[in-house]
Amino acid sequence: MTKKQLYFVIHSLQAGGMERVMSELICYFAAQTNYEVHLVLYGIKRDVFYQIPSNITIHRPSFAFNNKARLWSTIKTLFFLRKTLKKSGAHSILSFGERWNNLVLLSTLGLSLPIYVSDRAQPNKPLGTKDDTLRKWLYPKAKGIIVQTEKALAIFSKMYGHSNFKIIGNPIRKIADRGLPREKVILMVGRLIQSKNQNRLIDIFSKLDAPDWKLVLVGYDHLQQENQKNWEQLAKKLGVADRVIFAGKQSDVEQFYLTASIFAYTSISEGFPNVVGEAMSAGLPIVAYDCIAGPSDLVTNEQNGYLIPLQDESLFLEKLQLLVNQTELREQQGIQSKELIKAFELEMICQQYDRFLIDNK
Repeated sequence: MTKKQLYFVIHSLQAGGMERVMSELICYFAAQTNYEVHLVLYGIKRDVFYQIPSNITIHRPSFAFNNKARLWSTIKTLFFLRKTLKKSGAHSILSFGERWNNLVLLSTLGLSLPIYVSDRAQPNKPLGTKDDTLRKWLYPKAKGIIVQTEKALAIFSKMYGHSNFKIIGNPIRKIADRGLPREKVILMVGRLIQSKNQNRLIDIFSKLDAPDWKLVLVGYDHLQQENQKNWEQLAKKLGVADRVIFAGKQSDVEQFYLTASIFAYTSISEGFPNVVGEAMSAGLPIVAYDCIAGPSDLVTNEQNGYLIPLQDESLFLEKLQLLVNQTELREQQGIQSKELIKAFELEMICQQYDRFLIDNK
């Protein structure tokens, strides 16, 4: 039996959410006997952080990307991609990353290759005039476009003249029960950046009638934003500094999920919020802003938590207080969370990619 050749194209497999998903897809397809898997790494850094199978072929440019001669290096990368993909004989080619998708599609203009692109950004967030213009011109030339959420589909289907969209969310890892007792903790996991709005959550927490509860924030300063110091001062000003815990970056986040009782998420900007899915896998009820995009694809309002209109802090407070007050409600919604997140288990997501890339379904 002739094996179908699949090419997975990405700028990097260093540590990161997009890179993790790509590595998981590679592992899934490489384990199937009817596929021959190729990985094309073409970015500035081409080392591999994630474990990938030994039975795949890796293609890298023979030259180093020189930032001091960025234009020339980009042109050489375009020619490398064109040459590699033109001779591939691929049944399907999958590219990840919105700006990077532009580069891949640009490099293969006129070749009529079966290229599928996965756009993983917040769908209504501009990338800049150049990249937005390229996306509008190039995305219609892809064989298919993969988006992560219903809201992304609604936005992208209006932006791009394409008829072949597919919604495929991120695979959410299973978090196994360790028999740890639940504590009176409201948890949020996320980088300490302005769009995550941990400062608003601190303000909401200070208004709760829950003197024996704690708010635990797992995450660290990022994007050159130094928010922790300011938000520690905010907690002090609001009189809750002794009950707001800045836990920093953690290697074992699962322990925090498994010992908390409620997951709160005040982010106002998402592509796909993996941490909400992980909290559901750990059996937590969710209170989250219904931002663009992602929470509404994971949380069923009043079934496994509550979706709150953006900036409606009074309703956010009301639903948190409801869960704080009712242990049985927390437990019921936590059970529903574990059930609903099964649709995003790794095997299920990989099978969706399989059907779309192979059968275009």
